[in-house]
Amino acid sequence: MNKVEFKQLDETLYHEKLDNGLEVYILPKKGFSKTFATFTTKYGSIDNNFVPFGEKEAIKVPDGIAHFLEHKMFEKEDGDVFQQFSKQGASANAFTSFTRTAYLFSATDKIDENVETLLNFVQSPYFTESTVEKEKGIIAQEITMYDDQPDWRLYFGVIENMYKNHPVKIDIAGTVESIQDITAEHLYTCYNTFYHPSNMVLFIVGAVEPESMISFIKENQDGKTFEEPQDIERVYPEEPAEVAIKERTLEMSVQKPKVFIGVKPELLNLSGEDMMKHELSAQLAYELLFGRTSDFYHNAYENGWIDESYSFDYSLENGFGYALIGSDTSVPEKLIQEINDTLDRAIEKWPFGQADLDRVRRKKIGFFLRALNSPEYIANQFTRYAFNNMNLFDVVPALEKIEVPDLQETFASVSQESQRSSFTIVPPKKGEQ
Repeated sequence: MNKVEFKQLDETLYHEKLDNGLEVYILPKKGFSKTFATFTTKYGSIDNNFVPFGEKEAIKVPDGIAHFLEHKMFEKEDGDVFQQFSKQGASANAFTSFTRTAYLFSATDKIDENVETLLNFVQSPYFTESTVEKEKGIIAQEITMYDDQPDWRLYFGVIENMYKNHPVKIDIAGTVESIQDITAEHLYTCYNTFYHPSNMVLFIVGAVEPESMISFIKENQDGKTFEEPQDIERVYPEEPAEVAIKERTLEMSVQKPKVFIGVKPELLNLSGEDMMKHELSAQLAYELLFGRTSDFYHNAYENGWIDESYSFDYSLENGFGYALIGSDTSVPEKLIQEINDTLDRAIEKWPFGQADLDRVRRKKIGFFLRALNSPEYIANQFTRYAFNNMNLFDVVPALEKIEVPDLQETFASVSQESQRSSFTIVPPKKGEQ
């Protein structure tokens, strides 16, 4: 087992790649009573076109199938896995994102038993046509519920605006129509392709003893048989650099209009150190321009263009990414114009120097160090970084290396006018309610 010390953070990470390809990471936390574990596959909603395990030709599966599969994994022939976790004093959950599906638990006791339950249920699929049909109604209700939530529609609306072909534009759960086409055979095809140990990461953080835990995990995995690992061929469509739709408005039952400006970056096929540097540089640049200490924020708040719902973010994955800036606002057109003007002025003349960079860098490092007290944050973020060939614990050194020209260069690649789109939700016109 490899042991890596991050002295600056006072953290020691243990890592071993098992014979079946599973990557296991253990982060003991002194003084913590709770242990948090995630068992994650590099398989998300965007992976709807791929070459199945053992085949040569790519297939297209129904949208929303990764999320559907996550739901079905908890149901077994002899009952519901949630009940087993509850009996062992653990709280279990799962989530599907654009790029990964994670199964997790937190507990203060019976950690070995809960790790074993986590490994066993994820590695023993059970699907039948009758249970799949039953699940369609449940997930259709979930999709309908989200369709009625303005903030969810705002988020996906602006992503749909930005992307013309890439499956990131499709809701993670799919549509009520698309999930009707899912069969048990589809689920087994996706499971056999993406749930091989070599495509997964097990991360355990908290009150654990690394040596005994890795031995326990090895024993569990040695008792199971897996196919030889093979590279997964995922197929994604060509995506233009510019946004698909410049602006769009949707009427919903809201008290006040909601606005998101989305910005689609140019550099999309990064990984490792290059991805980390790009993402962190862009986040710092947007913090300077749109953070709560920025001129834009103070001006917008004092003039009533934004309220407490205001937010901004920048995230990058391999193949897609976006900056999002927005708020509930009574003057959506004015807010859109002010955000665009702020971006245009920064492109024309970068207004920030070394002192500004040092200030937002200290803020971001402080947030990161506080977040390391959360086992949930560590586990979820570590896996995301690992799947992109990055290490979460390299964030602080990477931040310390960023210079002012890095901000300028990165900002120029994630802010051009052709890369921007706006999505607005407005109340229905009078007489239409």
